[in-house]
Order: sequence, then structure tokens, then C-alpha cells
Amino acid sequence: MTGSVDLGKMLAEAKRHAADGERSALATIMRTRGSTPRKVGARMLVFEDGLFMGTVGGGCGESDVLQEALRVIETGEPSHFHVDLTADEAEESGDVCGGVMDVFIEPVSARS
Repeated sequence: MTGSVDLGKMLAEAKRHAADGERSALATIMRTRGSTPRKVGARMLVFEDGLFMGTVGGGCGESDVLQEALRVIETGEPSHFHVDLTADEAEESGDVCGGVMDVFIEPVSARS
């Protein structure tokens, strides 16, 4: 599940998954500098099976956020995650936007 999805739909889906015993985490872009694929407020809901709703931009940066979200699901601890889209690795894969994003990732409970 990808694309732009509103927060209400994301939380409803998180609650549905929680009813089945599946945990999730919500990633929200809190700050950007330079050129980034998505802007402040963009969200991605990640489920413990690796499926997700929404997007924080695609490519290597989104993959990094996905991996961190899975860690947040495992630990239950929120994370302030820095995504550098100017890194050499991103350049090699052709994903360079030239900016950076700060993403807050929080576990979602059935009561959210």
C-alpha cells in the first residue's frame, strides 16, 4: 500500500491491524532542508510485516525510514531519524535530491 493517504485512514488501518495483533509505526517528516521528494507533514504508516501506507519520498531515503520504523515497532521506542539525501550512496543509485529530512517515527497503539 503506497501513495498519499490521510492520517485518519492511516490510524483506522493501524487500529484494524492492532485488533489482529499486528503492531505498526507512524513516520512523519518534521523538517526538511534543500531539495526533498516530500515536504513537512508527509507520513508513512509501517506495519510489522513490512507493508506500508503513504510515503515519505521513495528510494533509498524511504527504505532507510522503513527499516528504522521496523526497529521502532520492535523496541516500542520512538525515534528522531535523520535522512541525508546528499550521501554518496544515494548519488550512486541516482536518488540524489540534495536535501535532508528529519523524520519522527512513533509506535502506534490501538488507542491512537
